[in-house]
Amino acid sequence: MNAILVGPDRGLGDALAEHGVSVERIDLGSATELEDAGVADTDLLVLTDVGESTAVSVALELNDRLKTVVYSPDTIPEFVRGQLDLALDTELLDADLVAEELTGVEA
Repeated sequence: MNAILVGPDRGLGDALAEHGVSVERIDLGSATELEDAGVADTDLLVLTDVGESTAVSVALELNDRLKTVVYSPDTIPEFVRGQLDLALDTELLDADLVAEELTGVEA
């Protein structure tokens, strides 16, 4: 499984890697950065900075097979909610549990 993580890690990038996921980390969710990160061949887009919410729309235009997840303590903008497969609060679920659920692999 391949994933692109947009924003601060919040521990999830390392947890996904421990579950066998190849993780590409980027700070901004622009089309150029997503393409450079390999979005066309990626299975999972994880957004940890809701300020980069447009990355979800952009990524789905480039790869409509993506599973889209927000992992953040912040409120998700309304315009992106319908495009998400999953929205998780960092205050409620720790990164290891989220990685386990996303991959189906126990650590």
